[in-house]
Amino acid sequence: MQVIKGILFDKDGTLLDYDESWLPVNRELALIAARDDAALADRLLLACGMDPLTGHIVPDSLLAAGNTRQISEGLVAAGSTVPVDELTVRLDELFSHAADFSVPVTDLASFFARLHARGFKLGVASSDNERSIRQTAKRFGFAEYIDYVAGYDSGHGTKPEPGMVLGFCAATGLDPSEVAVVGDNNHDLHMGRNANVGLTVAVLTGTGSRESLAAASDHCLNDITELEGLLPGLQFA
Repeated sequence: MQVIKGILFDKDGTLLDYDESWLPVNRELALIAARDDAALADRLLLACGMDPLTGHIVPDSLLAAGNTRQISEGLVAAGSTVPVDELTVRLDELFSHAADFSVPVTDLASFFARLHARGFKLGVASSDNERSIRQTAKRFGFAEYIDYVAGYDSGHGTKPEPGMVLGFCAATGLDPSEVAVVGDNNHDLHMGRNANVGLTVAVLTGTGSRESLAAASDHCLNDITELEGLLPGLQFA
């Protein structure tokens, strides 16, 4: 019997609809990196994984899965003249404010409240900074239901390393085998696999596809709302 007692969620593309929440932010970050040179901004977007015309994001690209520092380094490597350290600070600030314009996949307050009422330990682990995660949780009313928050700057390492999952386990007293990791790209799923979690669940509200996520996920759902229907059949605790 598979007993899952904790669920660790990614944020962008998992709790938040990626296209509606992040395509405008990606365009803004490119302009920041390009010092408002529109032609250069388009080239930077292409180099980091986004088609500036269609908005299509390449699965597992820098913009799909990278943290702020990695994205900044990629932008500089692609031609930005803004120093990496300065760009990282400016993009972290942009991402923190982006929480004010994000679009949730569902009513997150009710969703987390239901899972919390069933006894699950809940956490959010994102490649975004910790401040942005906490602002998102506060804005959408689920902060009181989460037991753990980890961003790329929280000291647990970065995805796909296992550190964020192991931090969740340390905070909740759970074994990795009792944890499900839910995310929209392979960085999330490989993080779970690297930590030997009990279950990896992919969702299609981000940058991945069924094809790109199949190898590293035990289940691939249209969105997180289907998770509640999945739980009883797997005999979750």
